[in-house]
Amino acid sequence: MSGEDTPFTGTFPVRLPIWWGYRGAPGPHPDLDDVSGRIVVLRLPKTLKRLDRWMLRLFGGSSEIRRPLDALNSLLWELSNGSRTFEEICSHLDATFAEDVAPVRARSQAAILQMASLGYMTSLSEPFTGKWSIGPGKDPSGELPELPQDAGLDIG
Repeated sequence: MSGEDTPFTGTFPVRLPIWWGYRGAPGPHPDLDDVSGRIVVLRLPKTLKRLDRWMLRLFGGSSEIRRPLDALNSLLWELSNGSRTFEEICSHLDATFAEDVAPVRARSQAAILQMASLGYMTSLSEPFTGKWSIGPGKDPSGELPELPQDAGLDIG
């Protein structure tokens, strides 16, 4: 892993409060208690205008967007709990995915920037102190319908 500095050097990436859960079997992941290696799926309420809401009621459909992350971003998501530095996260990603994530710092930075631009993640200058909920299955918006039993998602 390169020693180049990035804007995230020394920071603590952390998930923002949105509903997320898991699907599928564990994939490659470091041997850490709070990391499963499973695919992470984000659930987000759709922002609908009046006409869109009317058409949704008339024709049916979903009032939410489900956004599955790929294996690399799922692991990045799990690792970004605000207690690990950017460098520690990069080290775990590099050890898990090797050449598939090279160059690890640039790819990790790009992924964090993308998630930050979507409002899914931020980076702190100090470790996260639990100011908001970052665990799975929490709907901070209060707008998501209850998760159906057959959704194929779980929060454990």
